[in-house]
Amino acid sequence: MKFKNILMLAVLLVLGTNVNAQWKKNKANEDTKIWRYDLECEGIAKQGSKLVKVWSYSKNPKHAISRGMKNAVHGIIFKGYAGGGQGCTPLKPLVKSVDKEEKFKAFFDAFFADGGEYLKYVSAATDGSIAPGDRLKVSKREYKIGVIVNIQFDQLRRRLESEGISKGLASGF
Repeated sequence: MKFKNILMLAVLLVLGTNVNAQWKKNKANEDTKIWRYDLECEGIAKQGSKLVKVWSYSKNPKHAISRGMKNAVHGIIFKGYAGGGQGCTPLKPLVKSVDKEEKFKAFFDAFFADGGEYLKYVSAATDGSIAPGDRLKVSKREYKIGVIVNIQFDQLRRRLESEGISKGLASGF
């Protein structure tokens, strides 16, 4: 009888931990679903790449950090960024038409899924630590976290061209 109670308690703990982890993952996805972020050029990167800082908003700072890479790739595809210091020039989005995200919804849902293909085109540019000035509390329950990432811009552009989502560079001639 005692063994049965211990076994039941262990099963409940394992199930509770799994449900809690799934809930946290869903909460992070919910925070990202509305694509609320800011993107800025961080400096010159190697040829074919873009070095950007993405500012992600979330109620939980860990969610903002984990979703920074996804937001950065989304920003390069759909928003672009203004120029700035450190030799940065303005960058237009890879997809210029706003309705393309809906038209190619199945592709983008799979592309931006957890562990999705977007990870092939982005990497952390730092050791993962966040500078003190890049962790801002913007309201009582919301944070704005800045993460520096490197985007494989040319490879991403070629991928979107091969899917027919973006026009190739030679298409204007």
